[in-house]
Amino acid sequence: MPDQLYRTVLTPHHDGSQLYVSTPNPDLGESVAVRVRIPAAFGAVVTVYARSNPDREPRFDPARLLGTVDGWQWWEAVITVENPVHGYRFLIDLDDGSHWWLNATGLSGIETLDTEDFKLLAHPAAPDWAASSVIYQIFPDRFGRSPAADARATPEWGIPAEWHDEVDLVRPGRSHQYYGGDLDGIILHLDHLERIGVTLLYLTPIFPAGSNHRYDASSFGEVDEALGGDAALVRLVEAAHERGFKVIGDLTSNHSGDRHEWFRAAHLNPDAAESSFYYWLDPEHRTYTSWFGVPTLPKFNWASAALRTRFIEGAGSVVAKWLQAPYHLDGWRIDVANMTGRLEREDLNAEVRQTIRRTMIEVNPDTLLLGESTNDASADFQGDGWHGAMTYTNFTRPLWSWLSGPDSPSSSFFGLPYATIPQYTGHQFVATHLRFVAGFPWRTRLATMNALDTHDTPRFRTHAIDGGVPVAFGMSVTLPGIPMIFAGDEFGLVGVDGEQSRTPIPWGSVDEPLVADTIDLYSALIHLRTAHPALSEGGMRWLHVGDDVLVYLRESATEAVLLVAARAAGEAAIPGWAVAGAEAATRLFGDGGLLVEDGGIRVTAAGPSFTAWALPGVGVPVG
Repeated sequence: MPDQLYRTVLTPHHDGSQLYVSTPNPDLGESVAVRVRIPAAFGAVVTVYARSNPDREPRFDPARLLGTVDGWQWWEAVITVENPVHGYRFLIDLDDGSHWWLNATGLSGIETLDTEDFKLLAHPAAPDWAASSVIYQIFPDRFGRSPAADARATPEWGIPAEWHDEVDLVRPGRSHQYYGGDLDGIILHLDHLERIGVTLLYLTPIFPAGSNHRYDASSFGEVDEALGGDAALVRLVEAAHERGFKVIGDLTSNHSGDRHEWFRAAHLNPDAAESSFYYWLDPEHRTYTSWFGVPTLPKFNWASAALRTRFIEGAGSVVAKWLQAPYHLDGWRIDVANMTGRLEREDLNAEVRQTIRRTMIEVNPDTLLLGESTNDASADFQGDGWHGAMTYTNFTRPLWSWLSGPDSPSSSFFGLPYATIPQYTGHQFVATHLRFVAGFPWRTRLATMNALDTHDTPRFRTHAIDGGVPVAFGMSVTLPGIPMIFAGDEFGLVGVDGEQSRTPIPWGSVDEPLVADTIDLYSALIHLRTAHPALSEGGMRWLHVGDDVLVYLRESATEAVLLVAARAAGEAAIPGWAVAGAEAATRLFGDGGLLVEDGGIRVTAAGPSFTAWALPGVGVPVG
């Protein structure tokens, strides 16, 4: 039986949710009960151990059988958290003499790597509100324009554009087209954001710069006057907080702009106090290292103690300033976090992220820190700095590959030089997804973005199969992680690259039938997420993986939600013991079918669709 089950998803299960871990946020030295759930059909279990590796020396803690509920045995071991990142896995011995290891990658008949272990973190946790958030990303120049914008002069770098003008994809317009959106313009549309149900607003950079994207900051000390200045940020955050929204900003820790006051002070001036802030390539400080060789983006040298003091360390730093009165931002997304502090032989990334986190805890511990990392992010996301990742490997890329149309052109597929978007089966999607999320501790996974697209990418709808948007966004709001909507997705906007995707929001179209239907779709799925805590913090089990149909379960002690994502018509048969309470299922979303018969469960989908049912919570024996 184990050999057969090994090739399915109905195997022994553990994740970091509270069904399986007694203390998700332990202190060093604390004892934590960890449970594993083993289907009776797996075989006769003789012993179970929790294998830890404190200080790199293996330790085996025996588990005891708590009992059997709904066809599952529950075993529990108690482990002591001895390192800030404490890895553990399970060893399951059957009476047929076989030995099975269970870790974050799944079940294995051979020994597994320590890097693939489940992990408990003794580092300070993300704020309580993080895992239940739904992020809405706003590119300020293109979201909303207040009447005050009409009285402002166009920035000297700007090429004026009317709100209805097409986005210019050719330089210099590509980075300098200026629509005049501002922070007060965001306030004018908070009703819309409240209606669709998002909870966390993420603003791309708001500091003065030399471009419309503002990732080439000329200062971190004030808000760009073109956006309304410091007072406008205060107004926005206060208005957002009154409605229950959180608001986070965007910082470039890897580089500044070449207009930045620090860079200008040090350029051609080796004696400047800011000289140590950058990497100079000649004694005169004429040439310098920059992000990917782009001269307008000089790279920060984090070996500089003075830079750390000015930017990231302590209550007087940039990081701290905007989290305090009168601004009260609720956290930061850090741009190019993966490259920050790294250059050739030098790697100061850990010191930078830990310092940022420490400063935020000192100023306001109820703040969120997200880091951009465009590829395999696991090594940097072990709890000591970033709470979660803005990455494309674990969700975005594999999901596009499953739900994009065949032969979809792609000059750069999220950084990969493919001529067309790869075409994945459902098996390949799940395999890729599991490969990359396995490296994240469960806590990090819950704070990592599930983005369909961002301001740096094409819009998902541009390449999606017909009917693919509800499937994709349904998965975004129901898989572990924080859903993220790039402003305009809910209007059905398209774009072939990150620049074209930065379309001004067509507010005049909200009552058009197709737009209204899309907004309603996003609103319904967001409210599905926020109405069911199991979708934020519950455990996660795959029940069926097929080429076209995926079935999974988010579950807690108080509720469970059964999800079916289908890219084409199909069905799945699931053993009745795999899902308790299916006969009491209540439809929450979608039109898929669910039939309980002959001790089994059959789910059906008529075509591309996403369906959710509410089920009773999971019974765990007391022992």
